[in-house]
Amino acid sequence: MAALSLNHVSVCADDMAASIDFYADLFGAEPIATPNFGYPVQWLRLGDRQLHLFDRPEAPRKYSHFGITVEDINPVYEKAKARDAFDHETGGHHLYELPGDCVQLYLRDPHGNFVEADAQGVDRLSPEARADMQRLGDRCPQSAENLRATLFLH
Repeated sequence: MAALSLNHVSVCADDMAASIDFYADLFGAEPIATPNFGYPVQWLRLGDRQLHLFDRPEAPRKYSHFGITVEDINPVYEKAKARDAFDHETGGHHLYELPGDCVQLYLRDPHGNFVEADAQGVDRLSPEARADMQRLGDRCPQSAENLRATLFLH
């Protein structure tokens, strides 16, 4: 039996209010009804999927991450910049142009979870974001096979 779709992703949040505010502000996440697990948990709606925040004693992972597709990367970029949420270290930079006309923005949430914001349309970037962006192909050589890659399956 094949999977239908990805239902949710769960991450730890040691400051639940700050994490809820981060995802609401940057991605429009909405808190939804959440079962009682015996410790603080909040489910958030992100489009037609969910993000589950758990207040558990776990350190954030350095490379494990999840990607959130956004219609327009510019407001996410501006809000993340204002929050000093860019992750400059893990991927070598925080904003990349990928093959397939994709833009990828690396962030850290209040708990330190590695989050990726993804959008299509490099030409839709603001001049400030475009000046801040690096091309993945300039950093790492891309083969013909690599150039066929895309984050957005249709």
